[in-house]
Amino acid sequence: MSSLDRLFTSRWGPILTGIAVGVLGPVLVRLGNPGNMGICVACFSRDIAGALGLHRASLVQYIRPEIIGFVLGSLVAALLFHEFKPRTGSAPLVRFLLGIFAMIGAMVFLGCPWRTYLRLAGGDWNAIPGILGLIGGIGLGIVFLRMGYSLGRNRPAPRALGWVMPLLMVGLLLLLIAAPQFGRDADGNPTGPIFFSTKGPGSQHAPLLVALGVGLLLGFLAQRSRFCTVGALRDLILMRDTHLLNGILALIATAFVTNLLLGQFRPDFENQPVAHTNALWNFGGMVLAGLAFTLAGGCPGRQLFLSGEGDGDAALFSLGMIVGAGFAHNFNLASSTSGPSPFGPAAVIVGLIICVAIGLTMREP
Repeated sequence: MSSLDRLFTSRWGPILTGIAVGVLGPVLVRLGNPGNMGICVACFSRDIAGALGLHRASLVQYIRPEIIGFVLGSLVAALLFHEFKPRTGSAPLVRFLLGIFAMIGAMVFLGCPWRTYLRLAGGDWNAIPGILGLIGGIGLGIVFLRMGYSLGRNRPAPRALGWVMPLLMVGLLLLLIAAPQFGRDADGNPTGPIFFSTKGPGSQHAPLLVALGVGLLLGFLAQRSRFCTVGALRDLILMRDTHLLNGILALIATAFVTNLLLGQFRPDFENQPVAHTNALWNFGGMVLAGLAFTLAGGCPGRQLFLSGEGDGDAALFSLGMIVGAGFAHNFNLASSTSGPSPFGPAAVIVGLIICVAIGLTMREP
């Protein structure tokens, strides 16, 4: 066990995790997930929000097993390696707010940092302004870090708190399997309280056990290697440290090769799956998302992995993303394949103003 631990905490840890994401993401697409969306924490959180009725966008409603697996896989790794340490108290309400705005930015772009790299590796050139926006948002966050920004230290919490997020994931898994339909729609058909898309991206998914297994594996690997798609760029810019960046490069390279082998590499700006071609708001949306992720301390995947370790603040950020997905669709902020919604750009600007205010005002007391 100790040799395995040394491997994943070495520079090979992020690389192996990146390879796993780069191979399994396109494979999940081949098995049924939407195009260039083998893994997307933002899109999958949006689908979960829809399945729970937090929004009624009928095309994006499904409880994604990959998200459940991320948290539970991280929990298993943390328990095995004695890193399950319940904690909270680091500005949880601010983190919840950051999760909401991170999701709004991601919904304007249509993807999280993980999907941004997977879209690039699939030939979707619209990911390029998204990546540039992500770098810009992280760079802005680093300005605040250098000015003394901090959400404060967390502190140990009762052990029960650390189990809340994993148990929520178990509850989601039970709802996915049971698929309760207690209500009736206007035509008398069974519906709710859990909703599932019958067409569109929400209806496209890999087999449950495969998706759950991939989530468990990646959750385990990422917890041990500290894999983080935002921390990689933050560490590079802030400290010239490429430890985590190696994982991102491995992800892009292996996803590109896997897409080629599976016949899924389609280079173009037009007609890309679940994407739009508006470069300005692909850039702007990811500036907001990158800033919010940096202020919260990590990418959306990292937040889920931390919540599996017992981090209550990271769990609140992740729940904020699910609530943010509800806002993004109910307030018509989320983009579609035809472009940004009428209110999406304004929401990005408001989100940037609020995140900048957080960056300027949050300091250690």
